[in-house]
Amino acid sequence: MPSSPSTLSRRTLFAGAGTAGALAVAVSVLPSVKALPEAQTSQPRPKPENGGGYALTEHVKHYYQTARV
Repeated sequence: MPSSPSTLSRRTLFAGAGTAGALAVAVSVLPSVKALPEAQTSQPRPKPENGGGYALTEHVKHYYQTARV
């Protein structure tokens, strides 16, 4: 009875070892992943009394001067 040659090649062996290693890393990392907290759907912030928002200050003016082409 002739013995059939082994079909396990070096390439197959290393591919299987790499897959097993990747799975081991994934299994060890997954339990430490925490679920993201749900976005809070609270009421929007009230508008500031004095307008707030954008203000043309000196450093903004300086930026505009340096950004000119």
